[in-house]
Amino acid sequence: MQNGRVHPVNPVTAGQRSISVCLIDPRGSGSVGPMPANVELAPWPAENPAQAQVLARIEMAVVADAGRRSFLAAIDQMTGLRVVQATSAGVDWMAGRMPHGVLVHNARGVFDGPLAEWVVGAILAMDRGLLLARDAQATAVWRGFMPPREVAGAEVVILGQGSIGSAAAERLRALGAHVTGVGRSAREGMAGIADLAQLLPAADVLVNMLPLTRETVGLVDARLLSLLPDGALIVNAGRGRTTVTAALVSELASGRLRAVLDVTDPEPLPTGHPLWAMPNVLITPHNAGDSPASIGRSFALAADQIRRYAAGEPLLNAVAPHLLEAIGG
Repeated sequence: MQNGRVHPVNPVTAGQRSISVCLIDPRGSGSVGPMPANVELAPWPAENPAQAQVLARIEMAVVADAGRRSFLAAIDQMTGLRVVQATSAGVDWMAGRMPHGVLVHNARGVFDGPLAEWVVGAILAMDRGLLLARDAQATAVWRGFMPPREVAGAEVVILGQGSIGSAAAERLRALGAHVTGVGRSAREGMAGIADLAQLLPAADVLVNMLPLTRETVGLVDARLLSLLPDGALIVNAGRGRTTVTAALVSELASGRLRAVLDVTDPEPLPTGHPLWAMPNVLITPHNAGDSPASIGRSFALAADQIRRYAAGEPLLNAVAPHLLEAIGG
């Protein structure tokens, strides 16, 4: 079953046969180090039809971001595939594409630190006036602006209170912010999506860390955005499609809201899109969780998962089934 945090591999067969594992990373930047004797690290043959038989032997695939398209194009030929280990936390790119019985594991926890730092940095850049100062500097004119507000005492709503949202909440509380986490449903210490209508009118900052699922596509729409007070800041490092872009653009163009966006819809954001020219918007190119350390951790996790699989030990970070359902649209 894939509905738990771990998936036990049959220990009877583990270690008694050769296991074919493929690292799908066209950039060649990932290294998993020495492997157990029963693990064959197979080359990725998808671009070479003559090696199609190699695809059929692969039991476990470690898929880096740059290898996603190639992997999905070859998935039907990978008839022996049992486990996919993503080097990313998000797996929506696999939604509706995995054959029945293939287990998916992600890199949950690997990117929590840098993403949480990015969230804090985004809020500080906007709410402490750093972006305004940078824009003023470009004119080479010394001029003041209205005193920026403090993060201490700010009401922050984090939509999508997983491990990344929790890491961001911890850092924001250390700065004195009042943080409310929002999950799929309310539970102890956390509000639910149904509570947003009561939470958003008092929110100074809405942090969107939602994964992309059938439930979250377009969740942040014109109605929810209208509930935010004037001057509120939207910080999105989850997925672009969780927000209705037209509604967001309308609110930002009016000057009523501000935004820091690491993800957009469409993505990449095309040249000439209105978001580029808005002075109340800061955009980063979907790299909020990236750092040399986080990339290293993702491949260290993959190496550990390979060793666990080869030894018949439980695998970490099993992805919940609802995150792999076809999204549509």
